[in-house]
Amino acid sequence: MIDQPAQPASRPVPDAVESFCSLSEAYAPEARHESLFIEAMRAITHWHLERSPWYRAFAHRHGVDADRLDRLEAVLALPPVHANFFKAHEIRSITLSEVTAHLTSSGTTGQKSQIFFDAFTLGHARAMVDQVMQVRGVVSQTPAHYLVNAYEPFEGLQLGTSNTNQYLMRYAPVAEQFWTLRHIGGGRHEFDPFGAIRQLEQWATGDLPVRLIGFPAFLHFILERMRDMGHPGLRLPAGSLVVFGGGWKGHADRAIPKSDLYRHISTQLGIPDERVIETFGAVEHSVPYVDCAEHHLHQPVWSRVVIRDLKTLEPVADGQPGFLSFVSPYITSAPAHSVVMGDLAVRHPAGSCACGDHPTPWFEVLGRAGVSTNKSCAAAASELLKRA
Repeated sequence: MIDQPAQPASRPVPDAVESFCSLSEAYAPEARHESLFIEAMRAITHWHLERSPWYRAFAHRHGVDADRLDRLEAVLALPPVHANFFKAHEIRSITLSEVTAHLTSSGTTGQKSQIFFDAFTLGHARAMVDQVMQVRGVVSQTPAHYLVNAYEPFEGLQLGTSNTNQYLMRYAPVAEQFWTLRHIGGGRHEFDPFGAIRQLEQWATGDLPVRLIGFPAFLHFILERMRDMGHPGLRLPAGSLVVFGGGWKGHADRAIPKSDLYRHISTQLGIPDERVIETFGAVEHSVPYVDCAEHHLHQPVWSRVVIRDLKTLEPVADGQPGFLSFVSPYITSAPAHSVVMGDLAVRHPAGSCACGDHPTPWFEVLGRAGVSTNKSCAAAASELLKRA
């Protein structure tokens, strides 16, 4: 199914949405901007009701009345669209003439989530990433080498993970780069662990820091291959860091505890625990979630993290597991302002993290719900890992 408005938007993005998405502090107590959040969610719901015929029918079927979104409880109870829905349908609240970027969430196999971005959505999502990365200490003017555990770009590649990793390379000037999922032509990729090890060995002899970004599964496999080879390990230059993104999805059978992975990174690469950074994101929800010094994924100011009951999809209390869901007015291009993921997670209240830096709730991902034929970026990448 393809769903889109008949013509471009005749009015600008609502002021409340613009104001909320332009908040300049990455982390703030929820109550500080609660009234603006409610107003922005009410406005963006009206926007999608007007712009998306599909969402209008969806909202009618679920009894959604945008004018009644006047309390936080009502906003958080807004029926979510499942992320998997975007794998089978092309849903837009903008016309093709308004599309700035078109990203997908999976590789060359499996169904793809398709999300179309307009200038407002893409611009604000990137500004949000800039702000949280600044807070986390990732931004530097010192050039760095990049080992990218993701799909090497080629003309026409629209994968969200590769787009994200290319964007992450703006936070320190690129000296040299090496993509471990090498493009071998014809839209195909091949994992190159030995090339990655050789590149790390070369960079370890220099002075520039090294940034390892992308899928954690592939860094784990590189380190595992080094141990199997009896490699003595490396000491990458000071300032080196790791930024994880993309998850273990599709390769959970080879996942190891986070603490073990961090220990291997420290002993084999010389990168300390505090320089390992975890992120969470999805093409269906581009608000960034970046861990704190305690490696907890905190809610930034521009969204609300909701855990939903597995049967009813109603919000559950902190500490109870359920489906991970996000509510944010940041997206004008598609009706994904209330979206539920396939991840099982639990939310913890503000003040329960020992970092002391972020006065917001945080969540931990417990795993994926069930087994599906749908393959995410990480799932498709894991097929390459099996052949390595």
